[in-house]
Amino acid sequence: MDKSEEKLENNEKKKRKRTQVGPKRWKITMWVIISLLSIMAIVAGSGAYYVWSKLQPTPKGEVTQVTIKRGMSANSVADTLEENGIIKNAFVFSYYLQLKDEGSRFQAGLYELAPGMDKSDIIAKLNAGETVEAETIKFTIPEGFTLLQIADKLAADGIVDKAKFLELAESDRVWGDAESVRAVADQKNLHKRLEGYLFPETYQLKKESTEEEIITRMLVETDRKLGTLPDDWQNVLEASGKSLHQILTIASLVEREVVVDEERALVAGVIMNRLAEPMRLQIDATVQYALDTPKERLFHKDLEIDSPYNTYKVDGLPPGPIASPSLASIEAALFPEKTDYLYYVTKKDGTQTHLFAKTYKEHLRNIEKSNQSAQ
Repeated sequence: MDKSEEKLENNEKKKRKRTQVGPKRWKITMWVIISLLSIMAIVAGSGAYYVWSKLQPTPKGEVTQVTIKRGMSANSVADTLEENGIIKNAFVFSYYLQLKDEGSRFQAGLYELAPGMDKSDIIAKLNAGETVEAETIKFTIPEGFTLLQIADKLAADGIVDKAKFLELAESDRVWGDAESVRAVADQKNLHKRLEGYLFPETYQLKKESTEEEIITRMLVETDRKLGTLPDDWQNVLEASGKSLHQILTIASLVEREVVVDEERALVAGVIMNRLAEPMRLQIDATVQYALDTPKERLFHKDLEIDSPYNTYKVDGLPPGPIASPSLASIEAALFPEKTDYLYYVTKKDGTQTHLFAKTYKEHLRNIEKSNQSAQ
């Protein structure tokens, strides 16, 4: 056999070999592909089943109270729900919320949720804010109460620890978002630091509210009430040349001196006139405050008490408010009635109104008239 024939024979052998091996290799390749696809399908199926199973309701159980705090993220809410046994898996639930574009509308509060609830019911309840009404405490602070009277009342009602309440009220600190309290004058002779800044109102707070939370709520209420004054009140305050602290001080004097609303601006005007003269205010209510324990009737010796709050002995305003003024008294201090009056005396006829005078001589006649009206 020559070389050419040998070469042809070898080529034929190779061709037969390729023909024999080709189908076998193709079968192997197809088997590998099918195997990989099967494994992927199993993995995907297992993953899908895992997610599905973790989104199914938990076994039914007793109703649980769950607190969703303000500012919590959807992930944090999911963690809280898992901790309380409401859902099976916080991680899976969080991704479900993202997929459904849920979680951003969840509302803070105390919820009653039960194991066994469907995920859609849980989400709907959190979105709707179907919270449980928490137990509350309710108390009323009368207008004109001093800080000490407020502490006594809240302590008597079992709402605060008096010593802790007073200690906090003396602390120089930031009170959350409360703004007006920042006007407290930095004076060492303040009798009570927060005097006049705890607004007299009826309050309703959560039952377990702390002394700090109660004080903060009352300070914020002062801000809210100031926000209801005429729109130009801050411009008026600036034009008056007085600070908010001084205006609240004047308002507290009005509050303790006046019973009839129509006279608040008149008395505020007298105070402003005496400050402008200048004349000592000589207001009995400041002496009562300096005594701490109010008296039905002040005696001459009481007017000699050594106190920066005794306006019979010191010039100008006392260091700070002497009570919690009402909104009407604050407005009167900001918008006093302009008159020439420098004096006033309480009528003794039971009307609780006053006689006003421009001169001391006229004031003496009014005192005589007041005494005669009591007969």
